[in-house]
Amino acid sequence: MTESRPVRVMIVDDHGMLRAGLRLFLTGADGLEFVGEASSGKQAIAICAQLQPDVILMDMVMPDMDGATATRIIREQFPRVQVLALTSFHEEDLVQKALQAGAIGYLLKNVSAQELTQAIYDAHAGRSTLSQEATELLIQAARRKSSHPEFRLTDREREVLALIAEGLSNAEIAERLIISLSTVKFHVGNILRQLGVSSRTEAAALAWQHDLVGQ
Repeated sequence: MTESRPVRVMIVDDHGMLRAGLRLFLTGADGLEFVGEASSGKQAIAICAQLQPDVILMDMVMPDMDGATATRIIREQFPRVQVLALTSFHEEDLVQKALQAGAIGYLLKNVSAQELTQAIYDAHAGRSTLSQEATELLIQAARRKSSHPEFRLTDREREVLALIAEGLSNAEIAERLIISLSTVKFHVGNILRQLGVSSRTEAAALAWQHDLVGQ
């Protein structure tokens, strides 16, 4: 796939040897044009302002300013510029930070020349590309989130739930927290509704299962 005008690409990485390799790759790639490079996030922002590239290949782990921060600033200041994360790391936190910052894709540095070329074309066209590793991490995160639902309990309700989990009765909870028995019953009712359970035993089990009470 080629375009009438080459896709102008900028490299951001703190490793000189890697920049040199990518520069050589871009220089010889059909339909791509190397326009500049930066060795840090801060430098990337300044150079991007001058060059206005189509796509930036952005490392995620750099001194001075990390790739996610640089990506966010570049996307805010130059929304036409697409950022493609290209890194050696595939930790879930890095993947999520990169995408939340506005990166259109996330690739590892062991990507093939053909895959990288296609990812750059896709980024320029507004299409995202994720490495298999990044995709698997996002799927795992989604599964964990679905298996650990968010329960909206007030601080007082969490206190009551913790005492329920300890096996205290409503009267004992009222005495411990120095509140009325009717107030305890009100909180217990809210807790059962929020957790979607029908008994104190179920509430206690759910509290321990989802770490809703202290150890």
